[in-house]
Amino acid sequence: MKKTPLLITKFSLAALALLATTASTRAQYTPVQPSKATIGKTVAETQQWWPERKKAPQGAPNVVWILLDDIGFGAISSFGGLIQTPTLDSLAYNGLRYTNFHTTSICAPTRAALLTGRNHHSAHMGLFPENAVGTPGYDAQIPFEKATIAEILKENGYNTFALGKWHITPLADLTPAGPFNRWPTGRGFDHFFGFPSRGSTDQWHTEFWEDTRRIKDQQNGKHFNQVLADKAIEYVSEQKSAAPDKPFFLYLATGAGHAPHQVAKEWSDKYKGKFDAGWDAYREQTLANQIRLGVVPKNTVLPPRNPGIKAWNTLSEPEKKLYARFMEVYAGFLSYTDHEIGRVVNHLKQIGQLDNTLIFVSVGDNGASKEGTFVGTVNNFDPEISDEEHLKKNLKEIDLIGTEFAKANYPLGWAAATNVPFRQWKTDANSEGGTRNPLIVFYPKGIKEKGAFRTQYGHVIDILPTTVELINAQIPQTINGYKQDAVEGTSLAYSINDANASNRHTQQYYEILGTRSIYKDGWKAGTLHVKKQPFDQDKWELFNMNEDFNELHDLAASNPEKLKELRELFESEAVKYNIYPLKDGTPPTVGPSAYKNLNQVVLYPGIQTLIDIASPLAGKQAFTITADVMIPANGAEGVLLSRGGRAGGLTLFVQDKKLQFVYNLGDGTKYAVWSKGVLPVGKALLRVDVHFDAQKKAGQIDLYVNGTQEAKTTFERSIASIYSHEGVNVGFDDLTPVSDSYKVPFAFTGKINKVTLDFEPSQQSYLKK
Repeated sequence: MKKTPLLITKFSLAALALLATTASTRAQYTPVQPSKATIGKTVAETQQWWPERKKAPQGAPNVVWILLDDIGFGAISSFGGLIQTPTLDSLAYNGLRYTNFHTTSICAPTRAALLTGRNHHSAHMGLFPENAVGTPGYDAQIPFEKATIAEILKENGYNTFALGKWHITPLADLTPAGPFNRWPTGRGFDHFFGFPSRGSTDQWHTEFWEDTRRIKDQQNGKHFNQVLADKAIEYVSEQKSAAPDKPFFLYLATGAGHAPHQVAKEWSDKYKGKFDAGWDAYREQTLANQIRLGVVPKNTVLPPRNPGIKAWNTLSEPEKKLYARFMEVYAGFLSYTDHEIGRVVNHLKQIGQLDNTLIFVSVGDNGASKEGTFVGTVNNFDPEISDEEHLKKNLKEIDLIGTEFAKANYPLGWAAATNVPFRQWKTDANSEGGTRNPLIVFYPKGIKEKGAFRTQYGHVIDILPTTVELINAQIPQTINGYKQDAVEGTSLAYSINDANASNRHTQQYYEILGTRSIYKDGWKAGTLHVKKQPFDQDKWELFNMNEDFNELHDLAASNPEKLKELRELFESEAVKYNIYPLKDGTPPTVGPSAYKNLNQVVLYPGIQTLIDIASPLAGKQAFTITADVMIPANGAEGVLLSRGGRAGGLTLFVQDKKLQFVYNLGDGTKYAVWSKGVLPVGKALLRVDVHFDAQKKAGQIDLYVNGTQEAKTTFERSIASIYSHEGVNVGFDDLTPVSDSYKVPFAFTGKINKVTLDFEPSQQSYLKK
């Protein structure tokens, strides 16, 4: 693979030398410069001097990167899909559509690669921060020697804003104590607004963070997309009001179309009946559209259905109705997302900035999601019950799909359909279905042939060097005192106005969860790893992508020499980019948090929300919660500690003068226990113990008041492995209530001195590291 030099190739050696001599004056960390002022005894006798601020060239364009989530190649209308996206279509028809663009096949690795211009293992993000292991390819510690696009553009005189999904900060840093240098504002962004952890969020009840602080719930019934667009417009308006000639960089990463699929009924109802013909008809119509538009070659044929996907005409009528509704909601969700992106684009037009803005839209960070199961999910998936039982439950809850009372994800038949014309889906790093996404480039003053296609091979690491070259920026040798490693992506600028330009990105590896592949000069070898199977038993396939771009004809048996050559190339890339050790989630790993190996954690009132996945309770089963409180003479009520919300969690609270505890599995199952007597006035220790049996599945809940056991109950299942969209709070519950017996925030009206969490090693269900 051809690499972009540290400085974009068009810059001369002389410019490189000049950059080296002036890097210190442009660094974000800038030592005090020797003053050039001539000092007199009075101001009148003094010739003043001010150090020059970093400044972008006159007329430098704004830059907007838009990254959507969990969207297949055949979803949006400008790439042949049946989901209407007029804003994205307008950008595509007035810009360029890249049809041979690739991501890593899963979210956090794609985001790390996008923002740094380096391969995801090279950026230490081989998987998710929550699954980090202590090796360079997987520790989730993105090196400062691999600057983000925000750090680079800040050095070039830009303001920088990140909005939406982040998901690349190590767990141990996701606390109110930081450190914050790997939060967005520590990696070059002036402001951040969104959710810093997890791969998804509740669209109706979002845990918003601004910069490094959790902000009080202000959603007031607005959809996450609306709040995101409002904030993007606010940031741009403030920036242009204060510095009209200064360019900005806006990174807008939506939560859509990742589950939960949630949208107002007016949007999903726009698609009422549109998918009644089913996923097989969708595949056929989408391919016909793609051929008509020129998205794919005229001789393209559909791949067979992915394994396990049933023919639509074999389904029962209730199944068809249910599955069609799942897709109506997903389509409405995506169309609404497009609408809110349109508000941001229209705002740029209204303030006269759109014509001087470079926009990249990666329509997805991987292929369509395969997490929805064969029957779809309305609410939390229980792995212990069959698809038939899930189907019955989904049919009963069909009217909840899309609402705040569901965490819906469509069934796998729709994932396969929206990936047309490719096989497989998200996480399958061996396949185009997992890794190929539409790319839209919009740049009015830089694109001559508007509405055209580009077929040059591209990868998500290419967007950074393409941006830098198109806006005539520079990548300093040193940023914040860190000497920069070479960018590993290849600028696509050469292809912007040359449809026939030869590929410059000619080699690229892929690996996620042991599934891996290698592309070189039109050939591709890959293997779909079988979980728990030894890696050396994986079966490799070989494809000639120049003749078989959607991988229908495996040539491994007929061309073993080419397969051997590519497998050897993968091995060398694996060593070069820290791909090893391979891991497939068995056993599961949990990255180290700030609370790792602590047997006791004390929380004080006033603490901001603890992000659930990085909280003391994450990954723990057995625990004791002890609230040290003062109850006034007239009594008190409210939440002492809560984790999660309606979709799963736990809450210890006082109501009707009794201590109560609710363990909510999120699938309708709740275990509740309450004290027998009235709570005493004055100082009190209110405690709950959660114990487990030897199998770590069932257990017992015990309530204590001032050391005396007041009540107990048993439970058959737990929520230890469920990470919630809602975090841990002391003294209140927020967003959605864990218990149906109160409304949020149900703040405690007495005084909380402290809440202590104890974890006995003999009772913990530690996940193996």
